[in-house]
Amino acid sequence: MPHHQLIVVGGGLAGLRAAVEARADGIDVAILSQVHPGRSHSGAAQGGINAALANHPEGHDDTPEKHAFDTVKGSDYLADQDAAIQMTSDAPGVIFEMDHWGCPFSRFDDGRIAQRPFGGAGYPRTCYGADKTGHYLLHCLVERAYERQITMYVEVFVTSLITVDGACRGVVAYDMIRGGFEAFTADAVIMATGGAGRLYSNTTNAIISTGGGAAVAYHAGVPVKDMEFIQFHPTGLYTTNILMSEGARGEGGYLVNGEGERFMARYAPKAMELAPRDITSRSITTEILEGRGIGGKDFVHLDLRHLGAQKILERLPGIRDLAIHFEGVDPIEEPIPITPCQHYTMGGIDTDVDGRTVMPGFYAAGECACVSVHGANRLGGNSLLETIVFGRRSGAAAAAALLGKAGGGDVSAAGRQAVADEEATVAMLAARGADGEDPYAIRAEMTTTMKEHFGVFREDKLMREGLEKLIQLKERCARIGLRNAGGVFNVDLIRTTELEGMVDLSLTVAHGAIDRTESRGSHARTDFPTRDDERWLKHTMAHYPPGGGTRLDYKPVTLGTFEPQERKY
Repeated sequence: MPHHQLIVVGGGLAGLRAAVEARADGIDVAILSQVHPGRSHSGAAQGGINAALANHPEGHDDTPEKHAFDTVKGSDYLADQDAAIQMTSDAPGVIFEMDHWGCPFSRFDDGRIAQRPFGGAGYPRTCYGADKTGHYLLHCLVERAYERQITMYVEVFVTSLITVDGACRGVVAYDMIRGGFEAFTADAVIMATGGAGRLYSNTTNAIISTGGGAAVAYHAGVPVKDMEFIQFHPTGLYTTNILMSEGARGEGGYLVNGEGERFMARYAPKAMELAPRDITSRSITTEILEGRGIGGKDFVHLDLRHLGAQKILERLPGIRDLAIHFEGVDPIEEPIPITPCQHYTMGGIDTDVDGRTVMPGFYAAGECACVSVHGANRLGGNSLLETIVFGRRSGAAAAAALLGKAGGGDVSAAGRQAVADEEATVAMLAARGADGEDPYAIRAEMTTTMKEHFGVFREDKLMREGLEKLIQLKERCARIGLRNAGGVFNVDLIRTTELEGMVDLSLTVAHGAIDRTESRGSHARTDFPTRDDERWLKHTMAHYPPGGGTRLDYKPVTLGTFEPQERKY
């Protein structure tokens, strides 16, 4: 039974940065990851990472305070302002550190790190490496983790927490390579498993982005926060939902409807294509619903042709490759068909700025967590920043708590019991086999329900119909069967055992969205079209009671320097 002082679950940017920081403080740390860290979904981030470096000629007077204001305004004032200020204050140092560690950022002619405009930002502050920024950052940190000789358990899938007297003391994971479940005990655990995009059928997210880490924490009694706020990226490829970076618009790309108009002039006349993502996604959806999609269909065009071949090849080579290979369109010669797609989970495990949760010894960072710095709508370029800032901070906080502290005693008995519980659950699922409910049919119905009932625009009757469908799916989860009980690389086992957690997270989205009778950020209700600060300037907290269900309560947003005002762009 492996034991480490600190276990980090997830090998993306947040998990790697947490592990690197804790290791620097002398902590025995191990990473558990469902895939090799170099394949984590962080690598799919394209456009850039925000920091007030003031390198761009049009942003010479940019500051972390101005970055914080844009972040809070973009969040529709649901972000906790102390957390937003912490993130933007840490940002420049984070960029310089990654630069010094070898991240190949694009450069201006004078050698400074290049920055481009992004949606909702008052200044061009998005640092980038062509359109492969997440990939570059991820591999830089993978190399750092190897240099620090951090232990990595790769291709293991975490299914539950090990708790002793209310404190987290490790995890149980299915080992794909050797087969079977194993307990990994620890004095503390950091969850960094990414978002929950696969709750939706139309997501830009990787197949492993199922919300598994948040569901494990939720089932263990840790609340999740603001789950109703789901970001839809304005520009996903029409037929595959693959992301077309905001960097394409940051470099000057146009959004064009079926009548040949740059229609954003109707919705955000100053910002145009660089309005925040919630506004841009609603604008595209409105154009489509009112019959102004391309050829009357449900997509519009992202047009880069006027940028010229040289600029596209230099700054957007990945976008061109994806458009060619997955849509059959060369953006040098033709516009790209795009439509809004689920992209990001603003909500997640409730944490403070150092990743702490209500459970002693349990921390969270990255997209699976909710600090909250994104509130009701995340600005592009702030997600990569969040992973590294709060990955580092959670690693430092966990290390500080562990340094000089004696171990919490032998927890092997608790580990063995937790493994036995998982094995009993799998045995029950396998006993039903093909006679049980089909987990893949339930998953397909769930993802379609989320797309159709909790999308860009929301309305009470439609959402309540969706909630009823989700409740029925939850009941069917109690009867699912496992088709393949084999031991090694049993993906069927993973997909089956994670399903109930996905449905439970979907229910938190549904309940939170129905109860929140206002429109704020990404939560746009046609029956309550305005923001209601008097009643709803508060965070939604979802709890998983014993026996299941969803219980909601609320806690206040941390205000501060920036008074809530109407968002205009």
